[in-house]
Amino acid sequence: MRAVIFDLDGTLIDSAPDIAASVNRVLAADDLAPHSLDAIRGMIGDGAKQLLERAFAAHGRVAEPRHLAAFIADYQDNPVVETRIYDGILPALGVLREAGHLLGLCTNKPIGPARKILAALDLAPFFAAVTGGDSTPYKKPDPRHLAATLAEMEVGEAVMIGDHENDMLAAEGLGVQGIFVTWGYGQGQSSFVAHSPGELLGLIAKLGG
Repeated sequence: MRAVIFDLDGTLIDSAPDIAASVNRVLAADDLAPHSLDAIRGMIGDGAKQLLERAFAAHGRVAEPRHLAAFIADYQDNPVVETRIYDGILPALGVLREAGHLLGLCTNKPIGPARKILAALDLAPFFAAVTGGDSTPYKKPDPRHLAATLAEMEVGEAVMIGDHENDMLAAEGLGVQGIFVTWGYGQGQSSFVAHSPGELLGLIAKLGG
C-alpha cells in the first residue's frame, strides 16, 4: 500500500478565518486596516513568513521579524476558533486507514499550531508523521520537505494530496504522484484531481495503491 501524505490548510481543514483574524490583529497593532477573508485566502500556502510579507506588502509596508513573531504567538493561542474540518474528510481518512494506507501530514504551517489544531479537531490519531514548516530547513515546494515526512514514516511509495501548486511541485520533485484537490485555497495541476474527499480512495486505487 502507498503511504498517503496530506497537506493541512485548504486540504483537510478550512483554517482561513482564524489565520485572517491573527493577521489582522498584527496589522491593527501597527494601525493598518484589516484584509478581507478572501484576500487572506489568496495569501495562504507558502508559510507564515510569506503570509506576513504579503499582508504588509498589500499596505505598501515591509513585514519585520517582530510582526512574524507576533503573528505566530497570536495564532498559537487562537488556532481553532472558527477552523473546521471540511465535510467528508473524516470518513475519507477512516476509509483510507481501514484500507491499510499509512497516513502522514506535510504542511508549511509551523509545527506548533499544526499539532494544536490536529489535537483539538481529533485528527492527530490518523497520522503516523507530522512535518511542519519549521520542522526542517525546507518548505514545500522543496521536495526535501516532503522527503522528511516519508523518512519519518520509513516509506518510499507515496501519494501527496493537496490544494496548492506547492504540494504538486514537491511531489513532482520527489518523484511521487500528486492528487490536487479543488475545494481549497490554491491552484495547481495534476493528472489526478479530486473534487470531493469521497473521490480520494478511487483515485489512489487508480495509482496502483
